[in-house]
Amino acid sequence: MSDRDDPTDILESLERAQDAFKMAGRGRAEFEEGISADDDWKTQLTKACRLIEVTDTLQAQGDYYTAVIEVSFGTIERSIEAYALAMSNDELQDFKDHEFSYKRAHQIGLFTKETAEDMKDLYSENRTESYYGGGRPTEEQADAMAELALAVHSFSVNQIREGGACLCD
Repeated sequence: MSDRDDPTDILESLERAQDAFKMAGRGRAEFEEGISADDDWKTQLTKACRLIEVTDTLQAQGDYYTAVIEVSFGTIERSIEAYALAMSNDELQDFKDHEFSYKRAHQIGLFTKETAEDMKDLYSENRTESYYGGGRPTEEQADAMAELALAVHSFSVNQIREGGACLCD
C-alpha cells in the first residue's frame, strides 16, 4: 500500500475514507435519508433538520455536552446558509469559512449587525475553547446552544419564501 511507517490499519482506513468520498467504483451510493438533493438551500436546510434530530437524540441519551455544542453550531450555520442560498445570489462554495455565515446573516438582512456579531463572537470565543481548548463543556452550555440552534433554525425557515423543505415540521 505505502512505504510510510504509519500503522497499516490507519493507512488502509484512510484509503477507504478517501475512496468513499470520491464515490468511485462503489456501486450505488446509499445517501442519508431526508437530505434533499433538489437545491443547495434545501440540502443545507435538511442537513440542519437532521442535526437538530441528532441533538435531541444526544440530549435524551445523556451527558454528551461537547457533541451537543458542536452539532448546535453546525445547525446554526446550515440554517443561515439555507436562508442565504434561498434568498440571495450566494453559492454554496461561498461558505467555506465558519465565521462567514454569521457575517453574511447580517449582510443579507436575516439578523441585525449586533446579533450577527454576537453569534460570530459566541462561535469564535466558545466553540474553539469547547472543542480545541481545555474547557469542559457544561450541561447549561449544551442546553443553551441547543435552544439557540433551534431558534435560529425556526426563524430562518420562517423567513424563506419557498417552504416545504423543513423536516422538523
